Amino acid sequence: SLCLSPPHSLPFILSPRMSRFINVLRSWLLLVSLIAAGNTVQSFRDHSFLAHKLYTGKPALVNGLQARTFGVWTLLSSIIRFSCAVDIQNRTLYHITLWTFILALGHFVSESLVYHTAPITIGVMAPLLVAGFSILGMLMGFQYLEESQEVAAIPSKKRQ
Repeated sequence: SLCLSPPHSLPFILSPRMSRFINVLRSWLLLVSLIAAGNTVQSFRDHSFLAHKLYTGKPALVNGLQARTFGVWTLLSSIIRFSCAVDIQNRTLYHITLWTFILALGHFVSESLVYHTAPITIGVMAPLLVAGFSILGMLMGFQYLEESQEVAAIPSKKRQ
């Protein structure tokens, strides 16, 4: 008799191209997660870091409370991205991770263009580029997730 096993219990049959892309994406997410964890520590240690590196347009608006809030958001993003790197086949987690980058991009674009608190400097360009490349990579990754989901949905014979 045939049974459908949950996708996480099947050994995924990945094409070499798919496997390579997913592994690069996982490594990227891990790297970005670790950098975010470092930024979290910095946000809690010294709020002037944000005033001097990111919010240089209106540094007087940066205070300890705002820096710690930024640090908590960054820590949450780091945890989500790390989790996705570990379990990249989890579609819900994948979508949530993609949204962390969309929100980060939206935040820095609005702070630069609408609120004028973060003029385009190298300190602002870095998160804009990371978010932009991450969004593109994750959107491209959808095709590989769909491919692996199709493989996972293939019924397997139950061993007796």
